[in-house]
Amino acid sequence: QVPLTESGGGSVQAGGSLTLSCAASKFTSVNGCMAWFRQAPGKEREGVASIEVHSRTTYADFAKGRFTISQDDLKTTLYLQMNSLKPEDTAVYFCAAANPWEYGDYDGCPPLLEPMSPRWHTWGQGTQVTVSS
Repeated sequence: QVPLTESGGGSVQAGGSLTLSCAASKFTSVNGCMAWFRQAPGKEREGVASIEVHSRTTYADFAKGRFTISQDDLKTTLYLQMNSLKPEDTAVYFCAAANPWEYGDYDGCPPLLEPMSPRWHTWGQGTQVTVSS
């Protein structure tokens, strides 16, 4: 497994923007699915967005229209562009990786609604995002 390292978190006012990054030393097929999750104090971890090796993206409803997930051409860096941030977006943001070929055939990403799925095999350490009103 290739370690993941997030960066780019910080404090912004409501309405502001941040771009998070998640770096891996190399691309491997077991990281063919990448995603962002977040966890606010006292709340369960929730999925934000995922991207598959073919660049298909999926977003949580709260992220649609405000957040954009992307990767660089080498697929070694994952990004999350966050616009129009709200205080309720305050959380620790994590990136995670899954293997879309885990069961042989291409099976896509695990659902964002299943952050505890064992298919998410590697997690970053998290980066704090704080949005003030």
